Amino acid sequence: MVNFPPRVALHPLTLSDQAEFCALVRASKELYGPLMQLPGSEEEFTSWMRRFEDGSNLGFLIRVRETGEAAGTVNINSIIRGRYQGASLGYAAFAPSAGRGYMTEGIALVLEHAFTELRLHRLEANIQPTNARSLALVQRLGFRHEGMSPGYLYIGGAWRDHERWAVHAPELWTPDPSLPEF
Repeated sequence: MVNFPPRVALHPLTLSDQAEFCALVRASKELYGPLMQLPGSEEEFTSWMRRFEDGSNLGFLIRVRETGEAAGTVNINSIIRGRYQGASLGYAAFAPSAGRGYMTEGIALVLEHAFTELRLHRLEANIQPTNARSLALVQRLGFRHEGMSPGYLYIGGAWRDHERWAVHAPELWTPDPSLPEF
């Protein structure tokens, strides 16, 4: 599924990434304005990392292979099994690496991981309509526009509308054997 040169690699996000992650979030504040809320302090990071403890959410850093630098972060959130076999994506580039295509490559790796290793069927990305870069990214990766979700997430002190985009597993994917029979 990945058709890009291997300029990036996925690394599970761990507590040991706290200092680097928070420094990059602080350096990226101007890039996002009110579009994103990521942990920028040790306390916020520690609290935020609790979401990954039960396995229903997975966090990754996208690292540049050549330098080891973190170019961005991506989460597979709210993994639901059974008949749904899906999850939602959350992601953000870090300002020092933004605009170089690393996020497109990294999210392509996440899609491959989600559809092969995790055996998911559907991934959804919800994006604020003013976030042109993120909208272009999901379009490049084959996501389809499914509609608008008014007041979808509370970000920056307000309920924000989001466009809903989704991608499904490739047609050759074999359904998880744990799926119930119809």
